[in-house]
Amino acid sequence: MAAILCYVTDRNALASPDAASLRSVVRRAIAAGIHWIQIREKDLPARDLAALAREAVAAASGSATRILINGRLDVAVAACAGGVHLGGDALPLAEVAAWCAKNVPQFAAAPRDKQDAGLTAGAAAFLLGASCHSLAEAQAVHRDGAHYIIFGPVYSTPSKIQFGAPQGLARLEEVCRAVRIPVLAIGGITLDNARECLRAGAAGIAAVRLFQESSNLPALVSSLRKV
Repeated sequence: MAAILCYVTDRNALASPDAASLRSVVRRAIAAGIHWIQIREKDLPARDLAALAREAVAAASGSATRILINGRLDVAVAACAGGVHLGGDALPLAEVAAWCAKNVPQFAAAPRDKQDAGLTAGAAAFLLGASCHSLAEAQAVHRDGAHYIIFGPVYSTPSKIQFGAPQGLARLEEVCRAVRIPVLAIGGITLDNARECLRAGAAGIAAVRLFQESSNLPALVSSLRKV
């Protein structure tokens, strides 16, 4: 199964930190064939975030790209996004899963097995993901209904300093073996070390700078598909 490539947005890290610049990067990411784009703009007002999400969903329509919204289930549902991603400060995942099971028909279409996830899920499936920084967290969100996990930081990276020392490949492998759902590695991911993460059992990689700062995104995506 091909590795899942997930671009996590951060417009404040762009040279021109505005919504227009971010929209341009998102469109380039879709054109390059990145599988998932997680809209992670926590400081945007709900109205602006919803507008950005709807535009991203429209831009990705008919493509292989799935749009995920970080932290805002309401925005994800309203924008008809492909899922919601929850961090540690979000609503309890079990409660979100229970609500989605009752109110989002597409939620039931999403697989919960690393052999049939992400890329093979129908476009209508609604994914529920979570960020985890320990084995215990990963096991908990797996139990509570997550479809996938983003685990890290695997390597040292400025954006993940608040989460402590890098987890390393051994811990990534431990998490991948402990859960049945896909695990994406995040934190200091580069073209050079992506292969190590996949060898450790990761179903894919997630990154901000790797994708957002690339001067040739189509070439990068093509290279990552070969690792």
